[in-house]
Amino acid sequence: MKKRLVLGIMSGTSIDSVDYALCQIGGPAIALRAFWSARFPPALEAALRAAARGELPSHQLAQAHHDLGRFYAARAMPPGGTRPDLVGLHGQTVFHNPSARNPATLQLGEPAYLVERLRVPVISNFRAADMAAGGQGAPLATIFHEFVFARRGQHVCVNNLGGISNVTSLDWRKGPRPRVMAFDTGPANMLIDLAMRYLTDGKMSKDKNGRWAARGKPCEAILRRWLEHDYFGQKPPKSTGRELFGEPFFKAAMQDMSGVAPFDQLATLTEFTARSIALNYKLHLPGIPGRIILAGGGASNPSLVGAIARQFSRQPVEIQTSQSWGWPVQAIEPAAFALLADLRMRGKPGNLPQTTGARRSALLGQESRVASSTIRD
Repeated sequence: MKKRLVLGIMSGTSIDSVDYALCQIGGPAIALRAFWSARFPPALEAALRAAARGELPSHQLAQAHHDLGRFYAARAMPPGGTRPDLVGLHGQTVFHNPSARNPATLQLGEPAYLVERLRVPVISNFRAADMAAGGQGAPLATIFHEFVFARRGQHVCVNNLGGISNVTSLDWRKGPRPRVMAFDTGPANMLIDLAMRYLTDGKMSKDKNGRWAARGKPCEAILRRWLEHDYFGQKPPKSTGRELFGEPFFKAAMQDMSGVAPFDQLATLTEFTARSIALNYKLHLPGIPGRIILAGGGASNPSLVGAIARQFSRQPVEIQTSQSWGWPVQAIEPAAFALLADLRMRGKPGNLPQTTGARRSALLGQESRVASSTIRD
């Protein structure tokens, strides 16, 4: 099987930066060749956040779509100038409502600028085909998680801590293949980041190293009330986003904590993420895993990682980060879309219907390319 260098590009629900992962894919193996990130300039970040809040009129939404495409392209050349053979572009989600009667999702970032810059095919708009087949368009990193982290005889969970938390359960204690479940558990960094922006008047966008949360104490009464949210008891397949755990939830949460000191507010929001993850595991997984592999930006937050570890301290659960497996915590999501792009070019489905709720397997993504005579062999 021909090996390809595939560049995966991901900007998540935190809406603060873009992660790039250059992967070599071929046969039974995928290897990371380079990883880098680029922060959004303030004006573009502000436009994308406004789009996610539904505050941009159509002409400004179109402008943000093209500005983001140009931004992706300007920073897409790998270190050393090693040009990829293919690009998988997730884009920036500004709307995702999978549970409505007429579900919809929208990712910004015009792929034509990447095609023009790199002169290679670009696969984008991955979620639509799964939704057309009756799925939720998420989670889509599941195939990558299985490919890299599943181990025979073990029950392993991969938990990505981006703006939203999602888990992939890989239970390979029986049978020729792992039993796979994957779904969004609820918030991860989103509410924490919103609180930091609010409490510092925009001077800080995240609780770096969990320092604020470490100085506070969670409010138990408030946590108990938040953990009664209907989403946590909803059975998979399920996915969520900013529409459920973004600004509307945050405004109500800050009202709940109106008499609470700032450090205690951060401790409460951090604990909320940890306990909602543990609650979803208890309610929906086939059992508590023997190993949990944390990835995403939240895996670099010691207060959040510690809070998650405490939730499983009474079970023999090994808590690791993807870094210990040779994958930087921010590289997992872009690498997953590199793999999905490679599957698309090989004519193979990229969704797992049992995790997204789709009626059938689907060929994910839409291809943009330059004229065939100019594409590099």
